[in-house]
Formats: sequence, structure tokens, C-alpha cells
Amino acid sequence: MQLKVIVLICILGSVLMAGVDKESNYFVLRKQMVEEQIFHRGITDPVILRAFSDVKRHLFVNPELRNKAYDDTSLDIGYGQDISRPYIVAVMTYAVAPKYDKKVLEVGTGSGYHAAILAELVKTVYTIELNENLARPARQRLDAMGYKNIKFKIGDGYKGWPQYAPYNCIIVTCNEDHIPQPLIDQLAVGGRMIIPVSYSSNLQELIVLEKQDKKGTLKKTSLIPVQFTPMIRGNDSK
Repeated sequence: MQLKVIVLICILGSVLMAGVDKESNYFVLRKQMVEEQIFHRGITDPVILRAFSDVKRHLFVNPELRNKAYDDTSLDIGYGQDISRPYIVAVMTYAVAPKYDKKVLEVGTGSGYHAAILAELVKTVYTIELNENLARPARQRLDAMGYKNIKFKIGDGYKGWPQYAPYNCIIVTCNEDHIPQPLIDQLAVGGRMIIPVSYSSNLQELIVLEKQDKKGTLKKTSLIPVQFTPMIRGNDSK
């Protein structure tokens, strides 16, 4: 009996150590990701770098892809959607200049990774996802991680979330061939929106828009070529 107890303790200890080793490996990979993919490409804001260091990207991808979670690539999350490359998430975050007292609208929750990054940086994140099969697990995941400053909605992101407008920042994680007018209307004066816009079937650009006055005058800046999945329209639901 005593021998069985000793063997069981050894097995449990080995399992626990394996878990610790795996987490340590993810920690190292995450630090390398931040340094090589983000910092060395010109995003040096320490607050943003800290957010990417703290959020465990491997928890936002399917288990079979976790060994690639910190690679410089997008990863499939199912239902025709993916989680963007860490660098693209960083560029989009940096471009809207989030500060703690700002309010952010995210169109396209996906697996919840970008919402988690934003929640580390701002007072409140409002995130919308049309696909319930992505939205509900994302909410469960972020709730389990202890995020209290994220509000969730299942609905049509094209329409935004007028209930809580205006927003200081709007981040759109799916491409359109134009800028949705509801999102322009919900952007605060002085606020910034970033959205991938497709000019043809083969060309998308990441666009930053700054709302300059109450008339809705927009200052437009093109950043980099990108490849995002299309925005899907649908009926709002609660």
C-alpha cells in the first residue's frame, strides 16, 4: 500500500512538472515573440509590449495548434476565421493609441485574443462577434481569465454598438470594401478607427481613420497591405 502511494505521488509530481515545463516554454516563446516580431519591427511602447508579454496567446488557439501559437503567422480558429499574426494585432493596437481612460469597440471577437490585449490597456472594451460558435467560447475564456472590463455582444458588427457610443477607438478585424457609416457615426471626435479595406479581390490595406470634427470629417492614413477574412453581415441578437 505504501509503495502504491509513493508511486502515485511520483506520477502526480511528474505530471505537475511537465505542466510547469510547458508553461515555462510558452513564457520563453512569448518573450521571443514580443522581442523579435513586435519590438524589433518598431513598436516600442512599453505598455503595449507588456500587454503582449502578459496575455497567453496559446490559450486562444485550438489545442492542436498551441505549438505554433507564438509563430509569426495567423492560425485557424474554425468557422472560416483565424487569429491574426501577433505583429498585425500589435500594429492595429498601436495605431489607435489606446490609453487607460479610453473606450474601445472591437468588431470581430474571434477567439478573444485581441480583446484580452485591449483589456490590459483601456478602461472598457466592447466586443462584437456575429458567430455564436466563436462568441460564446471567447466570453467563457475571457471570463475565466478574470477580465471584468470586457462587454460582449453577439450581433452584426457592421452596425457597431450604438448603445455605448461614442468610442475613442474602433478596431475592425475583418475586411470591407468601404468604411461602414454606422462605425463612423459611433467614433468620437478625435477618435481613431483602424479597418482593413479591400480595393479588389487581391488587395487589402490597413487603414487608419481619425475623426476630426462633429461633421464626420475623416483623416485617412494607409498603413500596410494585409489579408483579413471578409466581414459577414447578419441579424443582431442579444
